[in-house]
Amino acid sequence: MTSSEGTSPVRALARPARVDVYPRRLRLGGQQGPSAREGRPGSAPEISLVPELMDDPEVETQLEDIDVDAPRVGIVMGSKSDMEVMQQAARELEERGILHEIRVMSAHREPDLVADYSKNAHMRGLRVIIAGAGISAALPGAVAAHTDLPVIGVPLSGRLSAAGGLDAILSIVQMPPGVPVACVGLDNARNAAILAAQILTA
Repeated sequence: MTSSEGTSPVRALARPARVDVYPRRLRLGGQQGPSAREGRPGSAPEISLVPELMDDPEVETQLEDIDVDAPRVGIVMGSKSDMEVMQQAARELEERGILHEIRVMSAHREPDLVADYSKNAHMRGLRVIIAGAGISAALPGAVAAHTDLPVIGVPLSGRLSAAGGLDAILSIVQMPPGVPVACVGLDNARNAAILAAQILTA
């Protein structure tokens, strides 16, 4: 199935994927209040109207078994010119039956879009994000700054790259402490997909 959001292509497989759900239920009367007729035999306790969060394992198990058509891996890149390389990741995920989506967004030209996508990724069912970028290669780090999901960076070469793509490699590898980004080889988007699959099955 192929759709579009603005000018960015979105691609997902037809096979269903399982999305983790973390339900919570509210229960009235979590604690017994004082008796309406305190001290009298047989008096019934009042019902507390203060809701109490509780886990219901039976409900959680039932909801976790529901399969929904949602992507598990997001593939993002800074430019449409990166599509040919990043399609390697999409093909590998397709062969493994892993639902995914593809978006084009620039960390420099569309910083708000990158931030919104990253912040909402987990809520939409994504579990790993693959980000391809060349030159300054800011996209993987920009995505990692706004999500706690694993981010895999793919350094991309191009006619504007310095030292054959070394600039992109160093930009992705040299992340500041506390903001990890995995990095695969230059233009090796297929390895990024394999790593994403390993993360999902770990």
